[in-house]
Amino acid sequence: MAHSTTERRAARVRRAVKKAANGRARLSVFRSSKNIYAQVIDDVAGKTLAAASTVEKDLRGKLKTGADKDAAAEVGKLVAERAIKAGVSDVVFDRGRYLFHGRVKALADGAREAGLKF
Repeated sequence: MAHSTTERRAARVRRAVKKAANGRARLSVFRSSKNIYAQVIDDVAGKTLAAASTVEKDLRGKLKTGADKDAAAEVGKLVAERAIKAGVSDVVFDRGRYLFHGRVKALADGAREAGLKF
């Protein structure tokens, strides 16, 4: 089965992240052209523990756009708060198919600021 380069890259990163996780939850990032999404996923149980994105109503009113570093930092803070409320403070960062730069890095920094450890 032929997979695209981006799918293969995402799978490669995800495989490495799961190997390094040692039972920790995974903070997964998805970036579209207009929005950014983050989920804290427990791979052992296969459940999403916390999620946040720029499409949520309370965030949409606050932000100028969902597609900049400020928006990504806000989503990072929000997902960290929700994860901590759900009892998760240690995660592994899953950048997926994206380079750790720009919006993805801003989201990670926002999550760290809000108290998530990775």
